[in-house]
Amino acid sequence: MQSTVLSQHAGPVAAISPTLLNHLGPSSTCLTLVGVGPGDPELLTIAAVRALEQADVVVHPIGREGGTGMALTIAERWLKPEQQRLPLLFPMVAEASPRVDAWRSAADQLAQLVGEGFKVVLLCEGDVSLFATGSYVQLALRERHPDLPFRLIPGIPAVCAAAAAAPALGLDLPLAFQQEGFLMRPCPDSIRPLENLLQVAEENQTVLGLIKVGQRWPWVRTVLQRRNLLEQAVFAQRVGWPDQWISRAAEVSKDTKPYFSLLLIRQSWPQVLP
Repeated sequence: MQSTVLSQHAGPVAAISPTLLNHLGPSSTCLTLVGVGPGDPELLTIAAVRALEQADVVVHPIGREGGTGMALTIAERWLKPEQQRLPLLFPMVAEASPRVDAWRSAADQLAQLVGEGFKVVLLCEGDVSLFATGSYVQLALRERHPDLPFRLIPGIPAVCAAAAAAPALGLDLPLAFQQEGFLMRPCPDSIRPLENLLQVAEENQTVLGLIKVGQRWPWVRTVLQRRNLLEQAVFAQRVGWPDQWISRAAEVSKDTKPYFSLLLIRQSWPQVLP
C-alpha cells in the first residue's frame, strides 16, 4: 500500500472519510499515541509494545531535519524492519506560528494515513499526556478531524523512573505519601520564583519534581544550599539511558552543565514511618 504522506511527507490532506469510519466499526482504532517512557526500552508497557508490533507506520517526532529523535531510539528495539518509519518535524522554536503549523500538519498527515488504511502509532517520549508534543497533536486531531478515533497509551515519566532508580544508590525518595502532594513542573527561570515555589511546597507538604533544570543548575544549586536541601534532593540526568546519572544534589558541582536533567526535592517526611 503506497501512501502519499509517506512518499511526500507533506501536502494538502482531506478529513478522514466517514465511509471508512463506518467500515472500521466503533471499536476499531487505527491511530494510537504511545508513550515510550524516558529512555530504557524495557520500561515500555505491554500495551505500548503490542501497539508498536501491530503498526504499519511508526510516526516519530524530530526536532531538526535529518534527525532521528529520542522517541524512535527508545522504541526501535520493538520494531520490525518492514514497518515504515515516518519522521515529523516539530521545530523547537519560541515563535508560535511554526509550532502551530507543525501540530496541524501532523494531525492532517496522521488522518491521511489512517484514511489510506494504515495502522499508525505516534511515538511520544515519556508519558503521552505530560509535557508531550503528542498532546498538541491530540488537540489538533480533535479540532481538525473530529470523527477520527484514536487512543492514548501512557508511558512512564522520567520523574517516576528517577525515583525508582535512586534506591539502588542508597537514595530513598518516595514521591508522595498519603496526604502529601506531588508537583511536577519545569524548573523556574529565576531565583525568586524558585524560592517562592520551595516555600509553598514546604508549607503544603508537597514533593517537587523539577524538570528541564539544564543551564539553570548553578543558581538552583545555590538556592538549595541556602535552604539546606542539597543532601536530601536527588539530581538525575538522562534517566533510563545508558549514561544515566543519579546522585545527591550535593555531589553535583555548580560547574556541571546538565543535559536532560531533573530534581526531586522532598523537604519533610511524615511523622509516622517504619
